[in-house]
Amino acid sequence: MSFYYRRFPTRSIGVDIGGLKVGVYAVDIGMPLPDATVMITPRGEADMVLDQLLTDSSGQSSMIELAAPPIEYSLDPNGGKPYSEYDLYVSMDGYDSVAVEGVQIFSGSRALQDVRLHPRDEPTPALDTILIQPEVLWGDYPPKIPEDEVKELPSSTGFVVLPEPVIPETIVVHNGAPTNASAQNYWVPFKDYVKNVASCEIYSTWPEETIRANVLAILSFTLNRVYTEWYRNRGYSFTITNSTQFDHAFNYGRNIFEEISYIVDDIFTSYITRPNISQPLFAQYCDGKRSQCPKWMTQWGSKDLGDRGETALNILKHYYGSDVYIEQAQKVDGVPTSYPNAAQQKGSSGAPVRVIQEQLNAISNNYPSIAKQRVDGIYGDTTKEAVQTFQRIFNLPQNGIVDYATWYKLSEIFVAVTKIAELM
Repeated sequence: MSFYYRRFPTRSIGVDIGGLKVGVYAVDIGMPLPDATVMITPRGEADMVLDQLLTDSSGQSSMIELAAPPIEYSLDPNGGKPYSEYDLYVSMDGYDSVAVEGVQIFSGSRALQDVRLHPRDEPTPALDTILIQPEVLWGDYPPKIPEDEVKELPSSTGFVVLPEPVIPETIVVHNGAPTNASAQNYWVPFKDYVKNVASCEIYSTWPEETIRANVLAILSFTLNRVYTEWYRNRGYSFTITNSTQFDHAFNYGRNIFEEISYIVDDIFTSYITRPNISQPLFAQYCDGKRSQCPKWMTQWGSKDLGDRGETALNILKHYYGSDVYIEQAQKVDGVPTSYPNAAQQKGSSGAPVRVIQEQLNAISNNYPSIAKQRVDGIYGDTTKEAVQTFQRIFNLPQNGIVDYATWYKLSEIFVAVTKIAELM
């Protein structure tokens, strides 16, 4: 699927601009927080408030414009720093506050920053600080230590290997090198992890097919770690690390980008493989500027191929060989009902539409701007409008069609709000 990115104009009165939208939640996305205050300042200048926003009934701020460096900086490996940085301060009565330092804004791109507040236990609110690290292509990170592309599977005495790759509901990310026993572990929804990594490692201003190729490499690498139980079979209690020497960069709590989010939602069950292997390809890569990596994909090289109009698959074949192809995982853990293999839209009817209506009704209990549905299995105007509202809230293309990406986002939010309801 190809998306139309609703980019901001790259220049406004001689200044490049990007967008920022903030979502504020209690604990997780199942419980939005309306009327939270979001203050935005330039990086490190707490006294210079650029804007102050209130979240709506869905916990969302408006999308605002912020100054950014020229877009050309993110399109040239020898350009200047391609993003500007801002600090956020998020507060709400009854909750501890959160500061997010270093939110990254690219010219023409839309940044999405989710913030989770925790109920206040003490009379005086605490302040939790999230520090966003430099983007990998701009910062100084150690290169990947090479590993075998195809992994030896665990013995029968170890963890049981599934007959085929499965998309996990969550993965456990170790915040450091594998041997750093004091590093924290984060339980992260699978799609959120991939969006975070891609937002750390590539630029959202790049061609769509380049972003797709890089997301597919991240998906395949990650699913290889999941499928082979690589770390757990070595006695560790996590799925993957955030060390670029061993795995991918991952920055807990950082902002992601709408352009990347769209693509991850669209292809999150896809991965690269080769004939005669049962596992996702361990798709290693490097930047292609500071480090070179024969037989691996280079990120700047993939950008050049995207500029020439190459498809994501052709970009991958260029680096990993002509025999690689894209496979689809058949199972997604934690999903109540699998995608019905056809988009549901106005005029559709039957059991899949009934599932959509039931899930929208449950979600609307926590997101009241989504209209309640009559559960009749008929996809009419009311259902279409509710789907469009859902898509607007959760940063999906607002076409009113429950395609692959919208179906699984509906399932994700439905599970989140029903879990919250069970706890209350």
